[in-house]
Amino acid sequence: MQQLRYILSLALIGLCSMAVNAQSVKIKGIGHNNRYDDGDQMKSTYLGWNYDMGKAIFIVDNGIYQMQWNGTTLTTPVKEPAVNASEIKGNDEKELWASNFNMMYGNSGAVYAGGKLVTVMSRDESSTVDEELFAVRKWDAKTGNLISTEIRPKSDRLESAGMSYNPKDGKVYGLFYLTGNDLPAEITSDPDYFADQDDDMTDGDAGYALCTIDLKTMKVTPITPGLYYQNFITFAINSEGRAFALTSGGSSAPADESDGKQRDVNGNLTGAQIWEFNLETGLIKTKAVEKTDSETGETYTDYEPLLPATGFSSQYTRQAACFAKSNPNKMYWVGYYNSGKGTNEWGSWSSLSDKEWRTNGKYDTALYEIDITTGETNRLCTIPNRWIFSAIWIDGDDCSDDADVDLLNPGSEPTNGNFIAMQTSDNGSIWQHVEMGKQYSYYIEPADGWIIHSVTFNGAPLTVEENVVETPAVSAQYNRLIVVFEQDGLTPVEDIEEAAASKVMVLGSANGIHITGAKAGDQVTICGADGRVLYSRQLAGTQADIALKPNKLYIIKVADKVLKVKL
Repeated sequence: MQQLRYILSLALIGLCSMAVNAQSVKIKGIGHNNRYDDGDQMKSTYLGWNYDMGKAIFIVDNGIYQMQWNGTTLTTPVKEPAVNASEIKGNDEKELWASNFNMMYGNSGAVYAGGKLVTVMSRDESSTVDEELFAVRKWDAKTGNLISTEIRPKSDRLESAGMSYNPKDGKVYGLFYLTGNDLPAEITSDPDYFADQDDDMTDGDAGYALCTIDLKTMKVTPITPGLYYQNFITFAINSEGRAFALTSGGSSAPADESDGKQRDVNGNLTGAQIWEFNLETGLIKTKAVEKTDSETGETYTDYEPLLPATGFSSQYTRQAACFAKSNPNKMYWVGYYNSGKGTNEWGSWSSLSDKEWRTNGKYDTALYEIDITTGETNRLCTIPNRWIFSAIWIDGDDCSDDADVDLLNPGSEPTNGNFIAMQTSDNGSIWQHVEMGKQYSYYIEPADGWIIHSVTFNGAPLTVEENVVETPAVSAQYNRLIVVFEQDGLTPVEDIEEAAASKVMVLGSANGIHITGAKAGDQVTICGADGRVLYSRQLAGTQADIALKPNKLYIIKVADKVLKVKL
């Protein structure tokens, strides 16, 4: 009955904590509605097929959301900027803009900095490559415009528990999920470092490290000398340059009916734990506490967090936290209402049922505030419709508001106007300023020994007549014209089998290449500009998509063809 009272007391705490006197703040974030009647997938509305762009147009729930906390109530999160079907349908530019929100998904982390957003989404491309890929997308946080998109390999180590801008040094920090292979030799060669593992796990032993990340290059640089194995769920830096993280926590302890918080048998708060990091060393800050061994009576020194636990359980899944620039002592946290566990119908403490999520609160979320001077945590209000976020910030009062953040690498998309990028086989790209609704023609002159193999515009093949191509009407802000060149006369076609192989076509796209017209068993070999083999595999069918890094030159051999492309 005690555990049952705990579940009921959580429901009776009230929708909002009336005792908390908080200033009015507008919290914005990259929203992920956590639960729908038919599952946890984001909703989408089909608007129709856009023939000019050659794609289906959907309005999706992904995007930037805002909610207002006035000290007593919290508004329902709404999309900002708003997307209304009646306003965008039939307008190519607006349809593409709205459709792009489908890709605003930071399941591997996201950050707000200087009016810009960076989202990292994990993509499983095991059918074409040997590892998971990251889709990195950069956005204008005010307009929702997509600035750039690129695909990066798992080896770039972009999975994080959270990222945050530090106004004191202008760097972005985060807790990134790394493996033992990413550690320096002085750590991995220490036999005591992995002593707590069942085996030597230097190849696969993974945990978190405090790192910096360059948002232009997306290069992650570890600071922490080793790895932390806590289940981190948030990371945030205040205007004073102090960094804090939360770990998930869950307890079967009954909640105190006076404040809804959980405590252990000694009266200490349990649940999600607050940690502070030293940004120079990457180490967690702790305090020394003298303790006595209950069995031997000997005293010893233990090291504990500087701040207590929150007293509120939370789940080990993506959440978000931030500080207002005007108040460095108050951290806002959007988290879960419980650990996903509770008392079941037999009176046992176990995982709550997915089927009863509406009544048992398994997926409920809430807005919390944490006083980092004392660790005092208050649940301010439940969040309508169970919204959760991959990143949040205080609109108009964020620590990065004064930051001039440049997200673009050389060769990346410019940000003002409409453009066509002409990808060439040499280093770099040429960006041409164009007008919406107009078509453009280009004459392509191959180098000696090469011929035009294919030309694509935003992934769709174009017809080449006497080395001239014409684009369809421009309907997107950023467009790519990619030319694939074929080495001329490498292998003469002398029989029917080779003639069939010569029908192979390779088309370029922003995310890699598409092979069509091949034969099952044809060998595909891809090399970099230095001749190093990056990919080699036999085709399982007549076509395949292969993801490749952008802004790179590739030499591709398929059957009897040798091709060159700059993506």
